[in-house]
Amino acid sequence: MADLEQFRRETRAWLEANCPAEMRRPAVSDDDVFWGGRNARFSSEPQRVWFERMRDKGWTVPDWPREYGGGGLDAAETKVLREEMAAIGARLPLSSFGIWMLGPALLKYGTEEQKKEHLPKIAAGLIRWCQGYSEPNAGSDLASLQTRATSDGDHFIINGQKIWTSYANYADWIFCLVRTDPNVKKHDGISFILFDMASKGVSTKPILLISGYSPFCETFFDNVRVPKSHVVGQINRGWDVAKYLLQHERAMISGMGERGAGRPLGQIAADSVGSDGQGRLGDAILRSQIATFEVDEAALAAAAERTTDLAKAGQAHPAFSSAMKYYGTELNKRRHEILMSAGGIDALEWEGERSKDGARPRAWLRTKANSIEGGTSEVMLGIVAKRILDLPGA
Repeated sequence: MADLEQFRRETRAWLEANCPAEMRRPAVSDDDVFWGGRNARFSSEPQRVWFERMRDKGWTVPDWPREYGGGGLDAAETKVLREEMAAIGARLPLSSFGIWMLGPALLKYGTEEQKKEHLPKIAAGLIRWCQGYSEPNAGSDLASLQTRATSDGDHFIINGQKIWTSYANYADWIFCLVRTDPNVKKHDGISFILFDMASKGVSTKPILLISGYSPFCETFFDNVRVPKSHVVGQINRGWDVAKYLLQHERAMISGMGERGAGRPLGQIAADSVGSDGQGRLGDAILRSQIATFEVDEAALAAAAERTTDLAKAGQAHPAFSSAMKYYGTELNKRRHEILMSAGGIDALEWEGERSKDGARPRAWLRTKANSIEGGTSEVMLGIVAKRILDLPGA
């Protein structure tokens, strides 16, 4: 414990000295988030400084081994770093599907050659990844996917389509599920493969959402030639890798339910509703809704901490990420419902400088997809019923 407290003091001092003041405020748009990649551009000098200092420290991925570009921290040290970053409101220096999803899958299933090739580039923000899972007729029933990979010597020839491919139009590489054997049960015959989005035959088309903004794309593969050495895990056993990765994706998505570094809901609501003589939010019903929400928000944060500790100890239930994903996304939808209620008629403004081009209603509409992406709330509840509660008939 003495060593851990020393690490906390040193980490606190380092963050205080190295995190620019501008990086201690919440991001207000995608432009404020650094995703890395071949064509990455920093939105500001403080963003560049913060990323490079954390990268050089290995703290873009603090718990990855040093040989793969990480910080080599143990579970307790990683937790301390996250607590100290949260204490000053420090932003993540690098946002990356490579960090949140692909990296853990490679650490578990990748060959040493694959780890050395891809993990340091992820940690350094050199390659931006996207995920090729869902298809037009394979969403919740993902194992029904039909994107085909046909054997051709040392290569596969890939044909098919993916949908809801987040940021595919900006990504450098894709981790993708393809069917390599159509003559077996649907959960079998699937392989998990990596390839460059600049490969001949890959194209993308953005999908517009009702919010007016969208990170999503349709992605098409027309005779894309990929070396078989790019398969992660065993050929035809990609479902094992896919399930493991989904645990990390759902844990990532559940995090949107946790309180960020921004102002509490009550303070935001007071800007529109005002306060009473006792300094409380003027609307009693809204005040009650916010109080209930903040209790649930604290419960999610506590559950997330416990889940992280259990995962580091190898004791976490593999299906608990589904419970967290359900709770976090439903909670985020509630947060934005409250923000809309608190804003009154002004919250409906869709364009204009005052509302930052309707940031609040656009964000509210975007949250409607939270309970669909990464597995619908209904599917998550089904997994909880079957694998955690062991309910009959589930």
